[in-house]
Amino acid sequence: MTEPHHGPSPVRDRADDGLFRLIGDVPQLVKNLVVAEFNAVKGWLVKTAKDAGIGTGLMFVALFFIAWVIPVFLTFLIALLSLWLPVWASALIVMGVGVVLAIAAGFAGLVFYRRIGKREGPIQAAHTDGKIVKDVADEF
Repeated sequence: MTEPHHGPSPVRDRADDGLFRLIGDVPQLVKNLVVAEFNAVKGWLVKTAKDAGIGTGLMFVALFFIAWVIPVFLTFLIALLSLWLPVWASALIVMGVGVVLAIAAGFAGLVFYRRIGKREGPIQAAHTDGKIVKDVADEF
């Protein structure tokens, strides 16, 4: 069952409108379009911010549990190695492997940080482009 229609239709027949009437309506149409686009962007931002907030919260929950799982796993490795070696030797081996892995990850991170310093940034690129345009303009 359809609802009864009350009031004038928001869409009207413009076939009989003159050119000046149509041109006169352009500013209001543009304003309506801008407002509608702004509202759409605002709605998108609200939904995106909400999803990002929930996602970030869940990531922190995951990190909290990982922070407890890693020591338990390392304790398990020590206990496993202690079946063949003394407990102190097992703990020393697990700690040594952890230190070696931390050093390797640190050096790998340094390689990536050094890449940052060698990369041309957007400000430097714009400056270079500006010099090129100036040089070309000076030729003419």
